[in-house]
Amino acid sequence: MRRSPAAGRKTAIYDNLAHLPAIAGGKPVRARANRLVFGAPVLGEEEITSVAECIRSQWIGLGGRVERFEQEFARYKGAPYALAVSSGTAAIHLALAALGIGAGDEVIAPSMTFCSTIHSIVHTGAKPVLVDCCRDTFNIDPAQVACRITSRTKAILVVHMCGRSCEMDPILEIARRHDLRVIEDCAHAIESTYRGRPAGLMGDVGCFSFYPTKSITTGDGGMVITRDSELLQRARILSAQGMTADAWSRFVGEPGGYEVIEAGFKYNMTDLAASLGLPQLVKIEDHWRRRAYV
Repeated sequence: MRRSPAAGRKTAIYDNLAHLPAIAGGKPVRARANRLVFGAPVLGEEEITSVAECIRSQWIGLGGRVERFEQEFARYKGAPYALAVSSGTAAIHLALAALGIGAGDEVIAPSMTFCSTIHSIVHTGAKPVLVDCCRDTFNIDPAQVACRITSRTKAILVVHMCGRSCEMDPILEIARRHDLRVIEDCAHAIESTYRGRPAGLMGDVGCFSFYPTKSITTGDGGMVITRDSELLQRARILSAQGMTADAWSRFVGEPGGYEVIEAGFKYNMTDLAASLGLPQLVKIEDHWRRRAYV
């Protein structure tokens, strides 16, 4: 039986595709029903119990569990101040806004990062200035940072990619010389340190993510940490619609109202989310050691 030339070409194409990765048209190694899950969270009975207790309490919005989560995360990081928010993206946006970054400003950021790092700059009205990263670390190249500074540069937003800290000493020196603010995107770097210093506390503000693929998850969520009490207070007000007092502080404090003093955002964390994260905080170092030796 003869095959047509077209059939022969079709067979050759299939033979060639067999050598390609699936993303380029080849056959997948695994069927969709047997996929490897990227970053599946480690959740158990403690987390289930904690969430159930929150639901039974009838207080699932911003409340005491969020406050405790902030305190315990701050203790873990050695931070004087912490603010729990709705996402890592919200944390970065709040940090930039609280630092006064806005229209006409430039913020230096790495070219290798997730899009939300850059989106947060854009949402303030500022211009992101992308700088290449080092091939061996995937982190922003300090030498190139120095070359991209202009009269409009107001801040450097570094990303500790894949948990490996940036070379912070030269970056902080550049920032000091040019009077720039430094924001640390620590979405991958909850446990990370640089020469004995914790990620998130070397610059002006550190931002963390609790997305399901991260070392701690609250379903979604984030955290802002800083040594600057005024910066933290402005971020807290901005995170709660620009109000001087949220529902929880009014509930546990003196009777009274609130004022809206800025056009803020709805970025607060909820007790329901915090109740998922609280049991994980005490396990974070054990989980880090487990990953380190797998």
